[in-house]
Amino acid sequence: MSEKARRLFEALDLNHDGRLTRAEVISALRTKGPTLAAQGIMPVWGVGDADASSALFDAADQNGDAVLSLEEFEAVVDRRFGW
Repeated sequence: MSEKARRLFEALDLNHDGRLTRAEVISALRTKGPTLAAQGIMPVWGVGDADASSALFDAADQNGDAVLSLEEFEAVVDRRFGW
């Protein structure tokens, strides 16, 4: 398990339920993205608009249930962010 992916997942999990929804990812990246990038938790280029955040969500939602588990999230961000 990637430590960076876990830290980013926890930062985006606004309600701390261990799952990410599309709205949660978009909202968290909009409000926390620049700070997370400045802290080195995610690459600066990973902070995008709502469309980019939604595309990241879609790429990660492997089973199509409209929520992301840590495992789904990790598989995509580790590959996309080069961790």
